[in-house]
Amino acid sequence: MEQRVVVGVDGSARSAIAADWAAREALRRAQGLRVVHVSPLSAQDLVDVWPYRPAHLPERSLQVLSARYPDLRAEGVWLSGPAVPALIAEGAEASVVVLGTHGAGGFAGLPLGSTAESVADQSARPVVLVPGGLPADVEATTDRVAVGIDARDAADASIAFAFEAAQRLGGPLHAVHAWSPSSGDAERMPFPMPERDRCEQEDQEVQLLSDALRPWREKYPRVPVLQDVVLFTATQALEWASARTDLLVVGRRGGALAPAVHSLLCRTNCPVAVVPS
Repeated sequence: MEQRVVVGVDGSARSAIAADWAAREALRRAQGLRVVHVSPLSAQDLVDVWPYRPAHLPERSLQVLSARYPDLRAEGVWLSGPAVPALIAEGAEASVVVLGTHGAGGFAGLPLGSTAESVADQSARPVVLVPGGLPADVEATTDRVAVGIDARDAADASIAFAFEAAQRLGGPLHAVHAWSPSSGDAERMPFPMPERDRCEQEDQEVQLLSDALRPWREKYPRVPVLQDVVLFTATQALEWASARTDLLVVGRRGGALAPAVHSLLCRTNCPVAVVPS
């Protein structure tokens, strides 16, 4: 079965922005796009409740995307029932599932939308969450991908996803590793760590990141890599990286988003790919 990009739409301007990002991603991957709308009502129930309501989703989205991207191979599907299991099932064989960070009932500043959060928590496939503030008709300007890495326990799936994305875009990959002084040192010292000790520990963190990236540099020799070891918390590091990139890639271990990732998704201005390990 040919892999494809799956995007969920709900008629909101935010989902239209996510659909546009998904269309461009499908073209970059040379794959088809499947536009999915899930309604809590069946088609007959919808007619009974509102008989003159036009059935415009996902057809309207397909019309807009096909006009904007003539080479796009796209199809639509209208489903009824709970949104989260339907989207997860539709994305089970997808290369990536794309959603807006907030649905039709949300707005900037609200916590992450419940559907987006649940799909990102549960999907076995990578999920890209696109913020509503991303212009739908503006191409990426830096062609840069960033990936958050815990160099002590690097997640291969998210690193592979990031390298492949950077290779498709033809730009560099920005690898970010956050660190802080060891808790033991912090407890023993009621004053800041001496500069020499801080530099020595930072050198060790730089080496850890280099070691984690080495096999991927060899596998993707054409992808330039920018390494950053930052003295931030994980939350600060991800937010800092998201302000400087077109796509931020993070890993997901287990069945829930890490607190730092969840915090990032509530305020990000760039698309974030959540890749399960």
